[in-house]
Amino acid sequence: MMGKGVECGGFSYCVNRFFFLSLFLLLVVVNGKRGYGSEQCDLFTGTWVVDESYPLYHPATCPFIEREFRCEANGRPDLIYTHYRWQPLACNLLRFNGRDFLERMRGKSIMFVGDSLSRNQWQSLTCLLHSAVPNSNYTLVRVGDVSIFTITEYKVKVMLDRNVYLVDVVREDIGRVLKLDSIEGSKLWKGADMLIFNTWHWWYRRGPTQPWDYIEMGGQVLKDMDRMKAFEKALTTWAAWVDTNIDPAKVKVFFQGISPSHYNGSLWNEPNAKSCIRQKTPVAGSTYPGGLPPAVAVLKSVLSTIKKPVTLLDITTLSLLRKDGHPSIYGLYGPKGMDCSHWCLSGVPDTWNEILYNLI
Repeated sequence: MMGKGVECGGFSYCVNRFFFLSLFLLLVVVNGKRGYGSEQCDLFTGTWVVDESYPLYHPATCPFIEREFRCEANGRPDLIYTHYRWQPLACNLLRFNGRDFLERMRGKSIMFVGDSLSRNQWQSLTCLLHSAVPNSNYTLVRVGDVSIFTITEYKVKVMLDRNVYLVDVVREDIGRVLKLDSIEGSKLWKGADMLIFNTWHWWYRRGPTQPWDYIEMGGQVLKDMDRMKAFEKALTTWAAWVDTNIDPAKVKVFFQGISPSHYNGSLWNEPNAKSCIRQKTPVAGSTYPGGLPPAVAVLKSVLSTIKKPVTLLDITTLSLLRKDGHPSIYGLYGPKGMDCSHWCLSGVPDTWNEILYNLI
């Protein structure tokens, strides 16, 4: 007998058995620590756990965070929301390593294309990289609709193209026309080594904040149409652009996924909550009581038709669990506004970028 409940048929047999068992456990641990190194690893199913080694940077060390994301500086008193780490159920994420990221991307360019949720993720990545090499020179300029953050030592550019629909909005004699079949704005995307796309939050805007007057599809001009169908058609136009223009040997393409909002507490079993204000902890567990937004199924359906490789940053569920991560009254408009759509920095978008790091 060698240890409780372990029988051996001789010393050499026990040694060999112990060796192979140890080797197996070592491989399991190594694969687990390598995160996405395992084919079975689902990075997007997991739970939020408190980790005092987080956040990955302090917002005070990132001078270019825009006011709408700078919750602590805007007076948010609780900071526990910054100390959560995403823990996949099947493996571990590699902690974001800014220097390693910069070395991997040396001399290359990354472009985020989308709305203010793309800006949220873009700002997160610039802060993660700047905090990794705080003494390295950087430049931050805006050329038209494109913001360009460059860490000169590594010649790495992290860019943002503000393009809320991906397809074009064109001013014509009748007014502003949202052209679901046209994607001329894509001229700005050529030359990037990594593209990270996003569109969703503007598709249901109406009234003064709607930036178009008519929709054009298939040569037909409409005053309006089913917005989900318009979203799907725009994605289909974008998908065709990817298949026609992307060389996978040169360019990596990602889609950010659908970033959720939190304005209805009944969706997370708090029916008295009408917004995200005073939310201090995530939803427990790995599933969201309210389910996924319908846009997720539409997006995945279109992505499944693309022949070229496009990786979905499937951040919807992990972000749905973070009802505590929004600016609420600590955003751009202060107590006069309620922002439960964008995310505080540091915060949830840092996890989006940590997953991006694991994927590359």
